[in-house]
Amino acid sequence: MKKIRLALIGSGYLNEIVANALENNYLPEYELVGVMGRNPERTQDFAKRHNCEACANIQELMALKPDFTAEAASPQAVIDYTETILKSGSNLVVLSIGAFADASLYEGVKKTAAENHKKIYIASGAVGGFDVLRATALMGPIKATMTSKKSPLSLYHTPLYKEELMKITEPEQVFTGTTKEAIEMLPFQFNVAVATALASAGPEKTTFNINAVPDFRGDEYNIEIQGEEVQTDLNIYSKTSSIAAWSVVAVLQNAVSPIVF
Repeated sequence: MKKIRLALIGSGYLNEIVANALENNYLPEYELVGVMGRNPERTQDFAKRHNCEACANIQELMALKPDFTAEAASPQAVIDYTETILKSGSNLVVLSIGAFADASLYEGVKKTAAENHKKIYIASGAVGGFDVLRATALMGPIKATMTSKKSPLSLYHTPLYKEELMKITEPEQVFTGTTKEAIEMLPFQFNVAVATALASAGPEKTTFNINAVPDFRGDEYNIEIQGEEVQTDLNIYSKTSSIAAWSVVAVLQNAVSPIVF
């Protein structure tokens, strides 16, 4: 049986998990054909470990004719490469969903995907329940709220950080606003918030709260949906970021499975 050709954007920790999943037979229908990353040496090492081509740019990666391209790099990579990927004949699996907080970009890539008969698959990252969120959004007007717990130290390289946070003994809210506002301020930290918003009320209508919690480790997200007919309260905790990579593996499995969850 002919294998489905898979390319990766990003040669870091998350795509390492995806590549290892292929080698451990979680994705027997696929073969890894290429990887592109910002660091040439790191990308070469990744390619040697996983027996695929190291690519210096998106044109080289698309020349390998992938059926699917999985991104685990940055929102900027999504902005820069999505159109090229879709027009080259590849479906796209996206982890850095924060790029789609830009409504014009989001609508533009949807149009390009449709015109080229390709799909963009949004991986759930560290959250989930998209099937429930989509269903509630279809049922009528909803109010969507997402709350994130973060350790004070994890906010160190962000505009939200202040030295006083290292001394708190109780949770302290450091941000409240829309998901769109959050991702504009913190483009690399909260892709999952945009994914949740896109699946429910939309980035401009989803309230997003960030709480700094002393001695906290990992990531925790609470998603609340309130509508006339349905209410949801979804809480997800992950100790490490590896769940994001496994969500890509799950998307790739679903894309070829005769039974879709």
